[in-house]
Amino acid sequence: MLRLIHAAFAARPPVDPPAAALSETLADIEAHLVEGYGVVADVDGVPAGTLLLTPRADGVVYMHRVSVHPDHRQAGLAAAMVRGAAELAADLDARWIELLCRREFPQTLRWWQRHGFTIDREDDLGHILRRRLPVRVEVPTADDMHRLGASLAGLLRAGDLVIATGELGAGKTTLTQGLGEGLQVDGPIISPTFVLSRIHPSRVGGPGLVHVDAYRLGSAAELEDLDLDASLADSVTLVEWGAGLAEGLSSDRLEVDIRRDADRGDTTGEDEGRQVYVVGVGPRWATVDLGVLAVEGATR
Repeated sequence: MLRLIHAAFAARPPVDPPAAALSETLADIEAHLVEGYGVVADVDGVPAGTLLLTPRADGVVYMHRVSVHPDHRQAGLAAAMVRGAAELAADLDARWIELLCRREFPQTLRWWQRHGFTIDREDDLGHILRRRLPVRVEVPTADDMHRLGASLAGLLRAGDLVIATGELGAGKTTLTQGLGEGLQVDGPIISPTFVLSRIHPSRVGGPGLVHVDAYRLGSAAELEDLDLDASLADSVTLVEWGAGLAEGLSSDRLEVDIRRDADRGDTTGEDEGRQVYVVGVGPRWATVDLGVLAVEGATR
């Protein structure tokens, strides 16, 4: 962790006063980990990024030392680490995640804002940014995943964008099938891997569902070629594999990340369960209580 932090901060433009991370020692990192948690991300088995999390008594987790090795920049690693850190913080029953962004780095500020952080207050060194943490929903079975999608549909309206993330077989299409049932759109809803997107009109005069699979897309520019803007305002748009690609479609979006219990070290059940993390980004979701999804999941 120390090696990654030093490499990442040394590659940044110099600031005054200098970043404290550059003078940290192994003892400092050990002290951080006694108080909180660390995240390390690897690329092909090689450690490439890291960050630290420090929980506070007020329900906030402070994120710091966000570091990507210079050899692995522009690969989406920072976004993946931050998403994982937010889920870890949610597991700790925190409500918010905060970090400091130096004023000298306006481009970095814009990056954080694209990922759902807003300026909460000012600090001597810069901006304190804040983002609401995801709601965690336990989903034991595929039927429960389908029902979660149907419950999610009750919160959606025309113009909403949903970005669904998860490994192959995690349950993204099952979630979408439940969502389509809740929206009462024409089916069948299957993964649109080879046609990239499918349009499912409403049977009841409500918003249709545009179901997109970005698995085979290599860039946001390729996603733009699908011309989703033409249908975005009148439909609910769900993009599978959309993390890192689809955020530019709307500043308001719902992010859904599906994790297998086995990936979290729980292999006790025959039916491999899931943990689903749901978070709203942008003014559209500022007053929507996503906690109802967790409550509904717990009472089934």
